[in-house]
Amino acid sequence: MKKQVKTNAARLLDRDKIAYELIPYDVDEDDLSAQHVAASLGEDINQVFKTLVLKGDKTGYFVCVVPGEEEVNLKLAAKVSGNKSCDLIPMKELLPTTGYIRGGCSPIGMKKLFPTFIHESCTTQPYIFVSAGIRGLQIKIKPEDLISEANAKVCILF
Repeated sequence: MKKQVKTNAARLLDRDKIAYELIPYDVDEDDLSAQHVAASLGEDINQVFKTLVLKGDKTGYFVCVVPGEEEVNLKLAAKVSGNKSCDLIPMKELLPTTGYIRGGCSPIGMKKLFPTFIHESCTTQPYIFVSAGIRGLQIKIKPEDLISEANAKVCILF
């Protein structure tokens, strides 16, 4: 049995006494999609949320957390974040900006606390999964606890 890795996101949840579970899954370097994660976990894709980092024309970086099969509507994301326009950041900016890599980007524990927006569908789920901050590890958490920890605003993003 491999020793369970404590990620920065897990340490922050521990510090704030928030209940969660760390759930490992098999990584496929050729398929880092949320669909693959959901299938590996045997969970509903609507409960496996992906974390996307965007940059707005006015406010700079911000984070959107959406169900795995969905795409962020950039117009809606710009509007909720106080921007006229926004776009996903280039992959090469992800690690230096957040401290995380593609396929392992958690909405908790980034280098800075960026404005975070989570799709309202999370509130219909008893729990959701988000990256724990490394590939191969998810955090199972109640949506309200994630919203609180990430200081996220619940909104429509697609």
